[in-house]
Amino acid sequence: MPDVDDAVSIVWKRLSEPRMAPYLKKAGGSRFAALAVYEWSTRTAAAAFEDIGHLEVLLRNTLDDRLREHFHEERCGIPWFLRATPVGDRVAEAVQKERARLRREQNESRDQIVAGLTFGFWSALLGTKYEDLWRECLHRAFPHASGRRKDVALELDAVRKFRNRIAHHDSMLNVDVPFETRRIFRLARYMDPEVADWLERRSRVLELYRDRPVQVEDTVVVAAKQAWPLYEKCHAYVCQAGRTFREVDRIAFYADQEIKLDVPMVVHRRDHVEWTTAASARLRASQDGRDQRIADVIEESRAQGWTEGRYQVFLLTHGRDPRHRQLPVCLPHTVVGRGTAFTQRQRYTSLHALETADSTADLCSSGKQPSPG
Repeated sequence: MPDVDDAVSIVWKRLSEPRMAPYLKKAGGSRFAALAVYEWSTRTAAAAFEDIGHLEVLLRNTLDDRLREHFHEERCGIPWFLRATPVGDRVAEAVQKERARLRREQNESRDQIVAGLTFGFWSALLGTKYEDLWRECLHRAFPHASGRRKDVALELDAVRKFRNRIAHHDSMLNVDVPFETRRIFRLARYMDPEVADWLERRSRVLELYRDRPVQVEDTVVVAAKQAWPLYEKCHAYVCQAGRTFREVDRIAFYADQEIKLDVPMVVHRRDHVEWTTAASARLRASQDGRDQRIADVIEESRAQGWTEGRYQVFLLTHGRDPRHRQLPVCLPHTVVGRGTAFTQRQRYTSLHALETADSTADLCSSGKQPSPG
């Protein structure tokens, strides 16, 4: 029986160095810790795949019911997917392929055909080419959505891509797991709120996600009474020139006795930027997109009353950027009184801790406390 170190070496060799490199980086170079993070990632992915499986069954049965009704299947006796129109050649091709497979297994039936059609097949029925079908009947499959086909289609396509990542055993390290999980619940709620409630109650994803064995202080939480309004306008953080920061991936904003929803990624940092109209004009004339963004920041901050001088600028992501992260709710800071703010300057924590906290108290009680600047 190999000891722990030998077992790690044996497994490491089989999993491969390239596959384990991101986990090793997150674990600070410890193979033992990296393997623990790898195991956490696979457990979290497996739990997410369960939830997607329940959503897939709900989706196909709901769409099948609406299509069965629309094409009067009970009356005419012909399954909707065997009709020549208006569902089209793509549907016919997928159905014929599935029927051929089931015939080889001597297991062909209407229910088996429906069950064998892929998640991609069902989500594609909400594509642009089926706009008429959406208006005629498919919108009734999602009575609690906006009523717009594109809104549901985009959400479903995102779940499909998430499903494919899991199916190919991709790492969960750089996936916004809470966000993707909430999307699954939201789509279920579009169809049936009671089923969505059941899915949320039995889901293991967020519980497993909280148990990540290694957390990296990759986020700085900054006091942002003035900085938050500026971020909302131009997606940047500005502070005094020369201020020191540890190397971080993200910035979170503390203002109004709470940590705000947005946790943007840092895409560019520049110090000692001259904050004048002339400097803004020079930057505006540049061919560099970062210079032009900083010009926008200077102009907006001056409009908000910021004074001339020199500042440090962090250009940040916004909600349309796939690297952006957003918390499910703002994190309240309930301690009150002079000197009790969560931070009056900056504190360091992890994105993971922010995503799994209910308040700032959780950040200070979940093992390692956030470090001050």
